[in-house]
Amino acid sequence: MVRSVPQPVSPSTRGEPVIQARGLAKRYGNLVALAGVSFEVNAGEIFGLLGPNGAGKTTLVEILEGLTDPTEGTASVLGLEVTRQPVEVKKRIGVQLQASSYHQYLTLKEILDLFGSFYPRSADAMELLRRVRLEDRADARIGQLSGGMKQRFSIVAALVNEPELVFFDEPTAGLDPDARRDLWDIVRGVRESGATVVMTTHYMEEAEALCDRVAFMHAGEIAALDTPSGLVRSLHAPYRIHVITSEPLDAAAVRGLSGTSEVEQVESADGWVTAMRAAEAPRVTSALARLAEEAGGQVVDLAVLPATLEDVFLSVTGRGLTD
Repeated sequence: MVRSVPQPVSPSTRGEPVIQARGLAKRYGNLVALAGVSFEVNAGEIFGLLGPNGAGKTTLVEILEGLTDPTEGTASVLGLEVTRQPVEVKKRIGVQLQASSYHQYLTLKEILDLFGSFYPRSADAMELLRRVRLEDRADARIGQLSGGMKQRFSIVAALVNEPELVFFDEPTAGLDPDARRDLWDIVRGVRESGATVVMTTHYMEEAEALCDRVAFMHAGEIAALDTPSGLVRSLHAPYRIHVITSEPLDAAAVRGLSGTSEVEQVESADGWVTAMRAAEAPRVTSALARLAEEAGGQVVDLAVLPATLEDVFLSVTGRGLTD
């Protein structure tokens, strides 16, 4: 049952950011979980917080959700100051946690009906279940679901109050690749329904596939923030080139090509393999073909791969996402 109430004027209506964080810090004794984080999230986007475990992603999200207070700094969510108006904030957001616990003896529909009774407005339970293709499990209990089904249900449970802003904390953690991509479509559907999405992840390909903008978190700070493509373009050498030639290329000549770096050359069963990073792919590949001819050989194989968010994270932090 949907309860109709007067709609609040959201920040998106006024052109304001949905989230405004200023100098957020969180310390537990000598442990610094957040070291002064500032950023904004715009209405209608999927905003990703990307980083390895322990980077501060969950702590930041818990502050924005009103679950914990910052040691320093301020946060505004949907035009509300979180530490002063946490109850009002929670009425208008949806939260999917890394680990959720549900009543074992209630059916999925009963759980959603129960959750909906806590809010001034709520969505129809069966409609929510249809959104994640669980309508045929409406009378099932949580213990009867597979891992992927439980994740889908945890997402829909976060939508029971028809939130304007939804937080997903590692929504696909532990899922196999097929189930993970299934969840990606559901997350996109949440945004298409009109909500803004903030999600944490340590899966680089997930952030590239879903997020309009990404903030890299490292040691409690935001190390970089931009669109996925903008972050990749920020690299000095955003392409990786891998060429196999029948004869060895002049290594000094390859290293002398403008914009190339990290040049390596080894002999393999297929020929001579030269790998490098490059600022411009077309010009460098043409030069490699010319160098192969000058060496009396030819290009056997050539691959040009764009840099990834993993490369960007390594560049700005000196470590990989899975370190």
